[in-house]
Amino acid sequence: MESTRITVDELKERMDRKEEFAFVDTRNPKAWTEAETKLPDAIRIPADEVDEHLDQIPKDRTVITYCT
Repeated sequence: MESTRITVDELKERMDRKEEFAFVDTRNPKAWTEAETKLPDAIRIPADEVDEHLDQIPKDRTVITYCT
């Protein structure tokens, strides 16, 4: 699996081109609870639990992970 960092501007450009993504919110439970902004369709998997939940991450599209 290849991992590449992208900027918010790059993400916006790709979204404007109608690319399909799966967003994975990897914030820890405390940070997620305290966050004012949450993407409604994001898959929530804390970073230290990703290996245990690989089956929940789509394989048919680009996956964007984010945290604080």
